[in-house]
Amino acid sequence: MILPEDLQCLKEIALKGGLKGPVWVSSQSLGGALGTSPQTASRRLQSLERQQYLSRSVNPDGQYVTVTRSGEERLRHEYADYCRVFGSGREEFVLQGTVISGLGEGRYYMSLEPYVQQFSQKIGFAPYPGTLNIRLEPSSMQVRKRLDQLEWIRIHGFSAEGRTFGDARCLPCSIAGIPCGIVIPGRTHYPDDVLELIAPVALREALRINDMDEVKVEVAP
Repeated sequence: MILPEDLQCLKEIALKGGLKGPVWVSSQSLGGALGTSPQTASRRLQSLERQQYLSRSVNPDGQYVTVTRSGEERLRHEYADYCRVFGSGREEFVLQGTVISGLGEGRYYMSLEPYVQQFSQKIGFAPYPGTLNIRLEPSSMQVRKRLDQLEWIRIHGFSAEGRTFGDARCLPCSIAGIPCGIVIPGRTHYPDDVLELIAPVALREALRINDMDEVKVEVAP
């Protein structure tokens, strides 16, 4: 768990532009901004580097520091908490991951009419026949667990031609402004760090993405 003093230091680096790229700081200047001694400021930077919240390049006259992806995610969590305190209480979740190839089953199941009708009625769009699979970064796994506490939409199973198709649950989300849905079948073959997404369009084509490309999934219940 990050210490409040470390979080304050991380925020100060971000305010200096550390989310966009390397920024130059010295222990003396950072200590002045934090109201601490240069030695304490240096320890804060070392602590953040050990926790992989920032990266450093040390030079004789100072150092260049950059907020890492994990550091950005930690700041986003802090921002979400303040939004809950001062806002309407609506909490937004952001998950980051990379595109991977799936098992190829999504195209078949998303073309079955009973499923298509339910998705159209319950989440507002008919799914493109296929799914986008994303492997979450480790820093997003805690966010993923929190999604289980939300109210998911139930998709009922059905029987057809002597075969039974199971229930599923769906959570509306978006990628780059495109409405999507996280779908979890009752019996899934994927581990918890993999998300299976549906959308009204072919996401790979619409977003021009391929395997190993990074994406952000936004959930605003």
